[in-house]
Amino acid sequence: MDSTNKSYVIWNNKGGVGKSTITFHIACVYAEKNPQRDVVVIDMCPQANCSTMLLGGGRGGEKILQNLISLDTPRTVVGYITDTIIKENKEPQHYLIRVREENNKLPGNIYLLSGDGNLELIAPLLSRRAEAEPISEKDTPWKNIHLIIKNLTKESISVGRPVTFFIDTNPSFSIYTQLGIIAGDFLLVPINADDSSIFAISGLFNLIYGSKKKHPVYDKYTFVTRIKENNLDRPKIHLLLGNRFTQKKGAAHAFKALSNEATKKMHEEYIENKRWFRDHNTSITSQNDFETEFTIELRDFNSAGVVASNLGIPLSLMDKNLYEVYGEQIQVAKEQRDKCKETIDKIVDRL
Repeated sequence: MDSTNKSYVIWNNKGGVGKSTITFHIACVYAEKNPQRDVVVIDMCPQANCSTMLLGGGRGGEKILQNLISLDTPRTVVGYITDTIIKENKEPQHYLIRVREENNKLPGNIYLLSGDGNLELIAPLLSRRAEAEPISEKDTPWKNIHLIIKNLTKESISVGRPVTFFIDTNPSFSIYTQLGIIAGDFLLVPINADDSSIFAISGLFNLIYGSKKKHPVYDKYTFVTRIKENNLDRPKIHLLLGNRFTQKKGAAHAFKALSNEATKKMHEEYIENKRWFRDHNTSITSQNDFETEFTIELRDFNSAGVVASNLGIPLSLMDKNLYEVYGEQIQVAKEQRDKCKETIDKIVDRL
C-alpha cells in the first residue's frame, strides 16, 4: 500500500468546464475505493461550489458554508491562510470539516478545507506580502506565501493514515489559484469540446510552464520566473478530462473532434517537454498513443452528475429515476447513472 501523501489539483484557465463537479465526484469515489486513506478536498475557489456540494448541496449546503465563514476564526481556507500568515496557526484539524458530520451520505474518510468568498478580499494582501522586500538573504516572502497550501498537503489528518488531497480551483490565475496549483503533485485538466477550451490549453502551458517566447519586459514578473527563482516544483499533467460533449452528434463524435485539436496541442507539448507530464510505462510514438495514455472521455454531466452533486449524493447512492433540485423534478435514467459512475471509476482507478 502506498503510505505517502499525494495531491491532485483540478485546473483549467477557462470557466464552465466542470471543475467543481468533477472534484466532488472524484473525491467521493476515491474515498469509497480507498477506505485506508483520508481524503481532503481543498476548495481554492471563492465561489465555493464544491464545498456546498460536499456539505449536502443546495440551500442546506450553502447555509452550513455561511456558518463556517461567519465564525470568529473561519473554518475555511481563508481562516487557515490568514492564521498561517500571522503565526497563529493551529493544527489542520481545527480548520478541516469531517464532511460526514454535515452530510451523512458521504464516506467517513472525506475532509474539507472549505472555500470562502473572502479569498477575493485577501488576494491583495497575499500579493503585497508575497512581493515584500526581503529583509535578509534567508527571507523569502514570495516562496513563503505560495507554499502555504503546499505545506498543508504534507500534513496527516489521522495517525498512521496517508492522505490524498484534491484541490479545486478558480479559472483565474490570481494568487490564490497559484497557491492551489503549486500545492498539487499532479494536474487534472477538464476541457469542453469547443474552440475556447482548445485555446485555453495554450494559456495553461504558458502560465504554468512558460511560453516559448520570452517577453522583454514582463517575463521577470511571471509566475514561471518566480517559480524558478525560488526553486519550486510544478504539478505534472496527469490526465486530460473531456467533459460536457455535444449531445446532437454524440460524445464519441465530439471527443474525436476535440482530440484532433486539443489532444494534438497536448501531444505537441509532450514531445517538446515530457518532464511536464507524469511518468508512465507505455510507449508513446503517436498522437493516438498519447490520447490513450493521457485522456479520458467523461459522460455528459447534465443530468446524473449535476443532480448528484447538487444534492450532495455520491453516484453509488443514486438509486431513483426522479430527483428534486431547487423545486424542479429531474429525471435521471439508470443507464445514465451507471455510465456516469463507470467513467468516474475509470478516472479514480488511474490516480
